[in-house]
Amino acid sequence: MAKFMAMEEFADIQCPFCGQTFGVAVDTSIANQRFTSDCEVCCRPFEVSVECDEDGEIVSLDVSGG
Repeated sequence: MAKFMAMEEFADIQCPFCGQTFGVAVDTSIANQRFTSDCEVCCRPFEVSVECDEDGEIVSLDVSGG
C-alpha cells in the first residue's frame, strides 16, 4: 500500500499591493493549486496560483491581487 506523503516547500512571494516580500508554505504534493493569503504588512488578501511537477518541484508560482 502506497503512503501519501505531503511535501512542503517555502517560496518567496511579493505582495501585489505594497511590494513586501515574504515566504509562504506550498504543499508540493498537489500538482495545481490556488489559495488566498494575506500580506504580512498591508494585510490585503491576494491569490496565489502554484503548479508543481510530479517530483514535487514548483514549476510556476503567480501572485495576483484580486
